[in-house]
Amino acid sequence: MLIFECEQLDLNALAAAFEGEFECDVPLVCEVICTSAEEIRTLNRQQRGVDSVTDVLSFPSMENIRGKALKAADFPDERWEDGALFLGSIAVCEERAREQAAEYGHSYERELNYLITHGVCHLLGYDHESGDDKAQMREKEERVLKKLGLSRGDE
Repeated sequence: MLIFECEQLDLNALAAAFEGEFECDVPLVCEVICTSAEEIRTLNRQQRGVDSVTDVLSFPSMENIRGKALKAADFPDERWEDGALFLGSIAVCEERAREQAAEYGHSYERELNYLITHGVCHLLGYDHESGDDKAQMREKEERVLKKLGLSRGDE
């Protein structure tokens, strides 16, 4: 389940595409906000000390959960939102998503889904700092996009 403030996507399809990508015994929720270039630049500067526009930023609410089963009994009450475990927030720059879709030669829908999928993977503890980590994260991203019919070559 996602809290979604960006109307360009089919939320149910994106949530369903993540089924089987992690183990949990509770519903999960994350916040996705679509921003302007200036808004994401400000967030990037404030949160990461990088004064530039980026495509997506993730703000996980939990650490060290990569590959772990998310069990309700393991998390304190403050991590819950309306009966679901809160994973964190994702900010997506709509302008960068449009630019990158054109640059990579695919649809805006595919790029927006990719960026949100990328952000959710970060919330689940995945990263792309090392070669092995990057390969595992990309594999998960591509599996999710394939379920949506948006993997590379599907368009």
